[in-house]
Amino acid sequence: MSFQKLDDLNRRLDAYNHALAILGTDEATHMAVGGGEARAEAMATLAGIRHRTATAPEIADWIEAAENETLNEDQTAALREFKRTHTNVTCLPAEFVEHQTRTRMRCEQLWRDLRAKNDWTNFQPALDAVVAMVREEAQLRADALQLKPYDALMEQYDPGNRVAEVEPVLNDLKAFLVDFVPQALDVQAQRLAKRPLRALSGNYPIDMQRDLCLALMEAVGFDMTRGSLSISHHPFCGGVPTDTRITTRYRTDEFLSSLMGVLHETGHALYEQNLPAEWVHWPSGKARGIALHESQSLFVEKQIGRNPSFWRWALPVVERHLGEHWSIEDLMPHVHHVEKSLIRVDADEVTYPLHVILRFELEQELVSGKLAVSDLPEAWDAKMKAYLGLSTIDNPADGPMQDVHWPSGAFGYFPSYTLGAVIAAQQWAAIQRTHEGIEEEFAVGNFRSVNEWRKKNIWSQGSRWSTPELILRATGEPLNATHLKNHLTERYGSNVTD
Repeated sequence: MSFQKLDDLNRRLDAYNHALAILGTDEATHMAVGGGEARAEAMATLAGIRHRTATAPEIADWIEAAENETLNEDQTAALREFKRTHTNVTCLPAEFVEHQTRTRMRCEQLWRDLRAKNDWTNFQPALDAVVAMVREEAQLRADALQLKPYDALMEQYDPGNRVAEVEPVLNDLKAFLVDFVPQALDVQAQRLAKRPLRALSGNYPIDMQRDLCLALMEAVGFDMTRGSLSISHHPFCGGVPTDTRITTRYRTDEFLSSLMGVLHETGHALYEQNLPAEWVHWPSGKARGIALHESQSLFVEKQIGRNPSFWRWALPVVERHLGEHWSIEDLMPHVHHVEKSLIRVDADEVTYPLHVILRFELEQELVSGKLAVSDLPEAWDAKMKAYLGLSTIDNPADGPMQDVHWPSGAFGYFPSYTLGAVIAAQQWAAIQRTHEGIEEEFAVGNFRSVNEWRKKNIWSQGSRWSTPELILRATGEPLNATHLKNHLTERYGSNVTD
């Protein structure tokens, strides 16, 4: 039976993925500095074995034969998603992948050095080479998938998303935010004039912060028997569903940045820990793309973790662990702080989407060839001025050099960040329609209802459906920016009262 052969294949591939995930997480958290070269060789060898296993010529025959077998609904969905991923794995020639990998690595290594020096002149040729290969990749994928080039790139991150559907949503959000950001800043200034900000600084030992983070992780649903919390240079969620690794970094002069980061990564972990266990070795049992994954992390961070009702319960927990009393009136201005800035990763939830939309627009032009890499600093500066009133013209390090995504060739990834925020707000609106007292539950530390809804409608579905289909099934409506605009208006607009 060919389906059984594919099942056995997916179990082998999942074992390789498991090993690579744990090796990668360990490299970022516990590996000794001297272990880097040997670890890279071990992971490269495993990745090579996995790729050869996943692209063996007989697999295409197994897929074709399995399509003619009698399968149940779950098996049919699993085969459909496996066929899609197999096409994406095999549509690029091996020689192209090798050349592209070397080009990306060279550019990324240069980026680490030259960004610190604000040196666009010497960085540009390397990025030119990456963009040239991205254009070639986009065309190769477009031919294999029968999609437009940029759509074929987005397909790698959020299957089913297309520019024709995504762009109007982001344009709607952009038009709203360009006018709303100044309003939110004005409201914030008026509130701070009435009640000056209490400084979020003190002496918060790492072990006390870690205990606080663990307490909140467990409270919102993290399974401590299948996961852990460590320290790394950059926070992330890694590992596998049965061994989910969250990392964070701490500052001893304040506690909020680490705590909010941990809540964000916990959202990712909850998704992984609640995927359908019986299909987790198949692609259909994996998380459905970057935007959906980001929506789960942002949901915990924004809809739960920045909700005043959450803090009515959480502040006594903070006091027990850190020995310091905060009133909700003193803390919420920090949680809801808005500030125009040049750096995407430091942006708040009001201004962040504009950083992403800027990149989404520019990378489409780069992929199509309408924009040359040499003209990128000026194009970036023009959009930054238009959207946030800031300039980067003499500061490429904080402009087109600030992210690792383009040096590493990850084009089509950026829209997922803001689409995640849109989806999170849309899920929240759907939950509120069926659970009117949900915020009262937050205020007493009860997150069961919200987790049950997300498990039923998102987590347990894995990759059974495309991104747009899953959103429609979960929320009852297609992707739209209405709920995110409402969320931001209610939280930061002129109607907000003290």
